[in-house]
Amino acid sequence: MATIPSLPSRDDVLRMARSTTDITGQLLDTAGNITRIAINTFDPRDGSGQEVLRVLRQTTAELAEASASPQAQEAFYRIVDTLTRLGTSGAPLAVHPVSQPAQALLTALGDSLLPVLDAVEPAVEEFATALGDLVEAMSPLLPAAAGLAAGALLALTPLIRSAAEVLRDSSPELRRIADALTAALAPLMPLQVALAERAAGAGAGVVRASLQPLADLTEAAAATTKAAGPVLVAGEELLVAGLEHLQPVLLAGASRAGRVARAAAVRVSAAVSPAAEPGVMVSVAAV
Repeated sequence: MATIPSLPSRDDVLRMARSTTDITGQLLDTAGNITRIAINTFDPRDGSGQEVLRVLRQTTAELAEASASPQAQEAFYRIVDTLTRLGTSGAPLAVHPVSQPAQALLTALGDSLLPVLDAVEPAVEEFATALGDLVEAMSPLLPAAAGLAAGALLALTPLIRSAAEVLRDSSPELRRIADALTAALAPLMPLQVALAERAAGAGAGVVRASLQPLADLTEAAAATTKAAGPVLVAGEELLVAGLEHLQPVLLAGASRAGRVARAAAVRVSAAVSPAAEPGVMVSVAAV
């Protein structure tokens, strides 16, 4: 005979009622906040709400039309196919014993990497800003670089196609090479493993013995660098001052080299096609 479950006590009923009331109040507050956000965003008093709705309608219509194109459907198919392959191959790899060292490494690095990331965050932000400025400054060179890359790819395509054809025609020979290498290297693998274990043991002993002297050397080098800091700063200031003094000379030399190159180009052009401009003589003197 089944036992009848006991009814909840009065305290349990009150606690559940309070919890339900709190959750309902939080949901209502959240709904009110969302409503106020929608009202503030689509407020029709100054016409901004209608403009936002018009832009959203136009944008979604363009996205719907673009998503129906054959190129977009092909891209969606590739994304789904890639996710399917990752799902079918990633799950067995995650539980495979081979992945255990990687999981242990990630676990060990998880706690120790956070302080390192916090320490390098300012430097990374400065580097990202400087890199962005460099890319923006180099933007005029990007079309030329793209043209060179396209030319290199076009030049390499026949070579790659020829190599693929040669390898495809030589597959029996490649199998013979692989079989010969396997037969030659298979007996050596146990010896290599034993030698690797001995080398690892000896290397660990060397590292363990050299850590103390290395620590002493590092402390001495740090103290020397700290003491020689003013001298290094003075040397850097002298180097920068020397570069600043050399800058006008370098600019003048570059300008003179440019004038000479232009004059040479004009003379070469006139010598190659002397009849291009009849009756016109061009003379450029380098100063």
